[in-house]
Amino acid sequence: MPRTATADALTNWAGNIVFSPAATARPASVGELRETVAGARRVRVLGSGHSFNTIADPGADGLLLSLDALPADVEVDTAARTVRVGGQVRYARLAREVHARGLALANMASLPHISVAGSVATGTHGSGVDNGPLASAVREVELVTSDGSLATVGRDDARFGGVVTSLGALGVVTALTLDLEPAFEVEQRVFTELPLAGLDFTAVAGAAYSVSLFTTWRRPVFEQVWVKHRTDRGPLDFGWAPAADTPVHPVPGMPPANCTEHQGTPGPWHERLPHFRAEFTPSSGDELQSEYLLPRGSAVEALRALAAIREEVAPVLQICEVRTVSGDGQWLSPSYDRDSVALHFTWVDDTAAVLPVIGRVEEALAPFDARPHWGKVFTVPGAVLRERYARHADFAALAARLDPRRAFRNAFVDDFLGG
Repeated sequence: MPRTATADALTNWAGNIVFSPAATARPASVGELRETVAGARRVRVLGSGHSFNTIADPGADGLLLSLDALPADVEVDTAARTVRVGGQVRYARLAREVHARGLALANMASLPHISVAGSVATGTHGSGVDNGPLASAVREVELVTSDGSLATVGRDDARFGGVVTSLGALGVVTALTLDLEPAFEVEQRVFTELPLAGLDFTAVAGAAYSVSLFTTWRRPVFEQVWVKHRTDRGPLDFGWAPAADTPVHPVPGMPPANCTEHQGTPGPWHERLPHFRAEFTPSSGDELQSEYLLPRGSAVEALRALAAIREEVAPVLQICEVRTVSGDGQWLSPSYDRDSVALHFTWVDDTAAVLPVIGRVEEALAPFDARPHWGKVFTVPGAVLRERYARHADFAALAARLDPRRAFRNAFVDDFLGG
């Protein structure tokens, strides 16, 4: 997904961030990676490039590191129901190999083309009232710290709550071990024209394994509701809106062929839980994204607050998605210690026009203690974010211990950690 902007610069997938590091590196072994990290003044890992802000930017004096030349390990232990996956592996490949052995991940994000390590490091999530974010599946982390040492941290380690969703501030993740469960099938259906007025959000969000509500905010209506129902959990009953009679794409005007099957035909979990097909690789990136997570009990009130400014939001919005995620124990997770509703915005590709509207959205959501997704566009200052994370001081102390020379710090991380 990262792409070349000029002969000397790389951009993220969306093209809104240009990286101009002092150097780049693609180590081909963990040993070479350890030497590279130990010898670098400042290091950040690019991952799949699907972040929309400067979280991966090492700055003009830093090294931009790619892991795509390392061995792409996917080691499934069917007896233990776990998988050890290399730091550069993306969900699409991981899911195929896990499913081939009769197992499954409990949750997936809407896009299967993103890297596993980068996703959990930024607090990325799937959807479902009982489903935790993607980091919830992680049981062990292997990483290279700033002196080139190897460290392994599991769930029984007191540091574990800080090392999975870590913003890349602790080291370079070389592998993760994830929990699996028996494979299952999902039927996906789309419903239309669900009004905001009178919305029973708790009932709608809990009607299936995963539920996503989409609105353009041109009207106080959810034009689409994507419902993903596990077939091993009885029949689907969704009576709040009529079913779509033709295939659709969440973004109006986009081709539905790129989306996963949603006409009610059951299929494997990894071909239904994402919104988009693994064989469709996004290439244009003509968008910006923001997302905010807040207490699930505030969902309707927050949606009403957004409806009040929809005339400002709609002109620069492609689509807004509303999902749920259960709380987790990762210190820097946007859903830390609270069941959450996630409000996701896919904007037009016009930073100057979008940023003022993002500011208005953040003002509207501020009363709900909204936490922005770490990999999206937001303007909330680090000093304010620190107040929204009860374990901020614990994470800052952990970063100081694992990275005393601050090799993995950059302007983005510094703004949040302070000091």
